Amino acid sequence: MTGPITVRLHEKVRQEIMRRVMKNKYKVGEPLPPIAALAEEFGVSVITIKRALRDLQPTGILRTVPGLGIFVRERRRFVRDLGFCMLSSGVSERFRHRTLSETTSVTMEIIGDPSFSELDAPTGKMLCIRKVISAEDKPILFDTSYLPLSFNDKVVDEFGDKFLSDALRDQGRRFRKTRLLLDAAPASEEAQQAFGIPNGYPTLRRLYKLTTVDRSFSVFGIAESPFDRLAYSVELGNRTSRERS
Repeated sequence: MTGPITVRLHEKVRQEIMRRVMKNKYKVGEPLPPIAALAEEFGVSVITIKRALRDLQPTGILRTVPGLGIFVRERRRFVRDLGFCMLSSGVSERFRHRTLSETTSVTMEIIGDPSFSELDAPTGKMLCIRKVISAEDKPILFDTSYLPLSFNDKVVDEFGDKFLSDALRDQGRRFRKTRLLLDAAPASEEAQQAFGIPNGYPTLRRLYKLTTVDRSFSVFGIAESPFDRLAYSVELGNRTSRERS
């Protein structure tokens, strides 16, 4: 008998807190009332309040700052084009001038994500470069690129202040084809650290394969972004009846 009542109370509290956030009663940058105060206001136990708040965390509307309290997340999204010009770090030409790219690690690794099987990824070790892409001082994209081991240190160093597509073009690489795979999944450990998000937090992912005119040279990668931080847009042109025939 106790279980169903607890669930109903918890859902009621969760929905009301969500409503207050959406109505801007709880404002971005200001802490929510203390858990004890919320429990007294709603007439429920502290455990019920904690459960409601815990379940709201993965939705992206709240964040916990240790020692300070629970805050409403900023719900601003960056929108960028999803087009064939989006290579590696994935920033379109129109969006590029507002971004900052920072390399976080360079290692040799095997591509472990099983989703890359859809892109016919190799099974051996590759050069793995991880970068954080920020816009207006806010990290919006975590990019992991896998390149052939034949790359030299000079080229790798250039990735520190260049996008991968630019660095490859500077080396005389010409792109022939781009394959993209979009999905949603919990953030990787590296992305969790980059964005300061908890384990299990949902991200929008873009897996890619860049093929150059040299068929033996392909680049693979995955770009992750918290689902509430970045959105993609795409424009498709309609062909005329003559073009369809």
